[in-house]
Amino acid sequence: MAELNGNPVTLDDLQGLALTNYGHFTSMRMEDGTIRGLELHLDRLVRDCRIVFGVELDREGTLNYIRKAADGVTGVAGLRVTVFDPALDMGRPADAKDPHILVNLRPAGAMPPPPLTAKTYNFTRDNAEVKHIGLHPQLRLRREAQLAGFDDAVFVEPDGRVSEGGTWNLGFVDQDGTVVWPDAPVLPGTTMLLLQSLDAPKQITAPVRLADIPNMAAAFATNTTIGVRSVSALDNVQFPQDHPVLEALRKGYAGIPSDRL
Repeated sequence: MAELNGNPVTLDDLQGLALTNYGHFTSMRMEDGTIRGLELHLDRLVRDCRIVFGVELDREGTLNYIRKAADGVTGVAGLRVTVFDPALDMGRPADAKDPHILVNLRPAGAMPPPPLTAKTYNFTRDNAEVKHIGLHPQLRLRREAQLAGFDDAVFVEPDGRVSEGGTWNLGFVDQDGTVVWPDAPVLPGTTMLLLQSLDAPKQITAPVRLADIPNMAAAFATNTTIGVRSVSALDNVQFPQDHPVLEALRKGYAGIPSDRL
């Protein structure tokens, strides 16, 4: 199910998106018409639209498109909002100043999914602070990691700092039980921001280098789709799947009130 600016989407509507792959998006998990962190998702869309298109997104109009597409949908669903200009010309991207709002819904899986394993790669996402639709580099490394026997990829800066996962934020738990968010170029994920708002457990943001990973007590992945997902292995370092701090994060996240559309 998909709508563009509140109307059923056509193949012609999507041609520009498919051929140019220029735009930005956010993904949400909707449960019976409510979304946890809805305002953060809207903040992201407005902020990224300024960066990607240089224009101010109609926040209320976008919310109305989301409400229209989600009207009558019950249960749990994945909801994605993609912002792109159907008239964008590859030769003149500077002229693209009329972003449209594509809203699509899909089935959503149970949370949290099983633990994952990840392999590290030297890589920094282009415009790491923007959730843009240029996913080829991340998916290429995810594919390489899977061919090597892992589930996903984790990125490492040239100076050895670990940053983020393929499409998720990465966190660690140190030996004292403190949550450590890597200080590196990362997407400010909405789930990460919500978790950082919790009073407990203790959380810090600090550089985490490859050499630090064996000293960590646990690792986890987080985004709207997966919640707080255990990372059971990072390269050849094994982590427990059931660390109590991860369970505390899950309970704290589940206790954050959701916003009704």
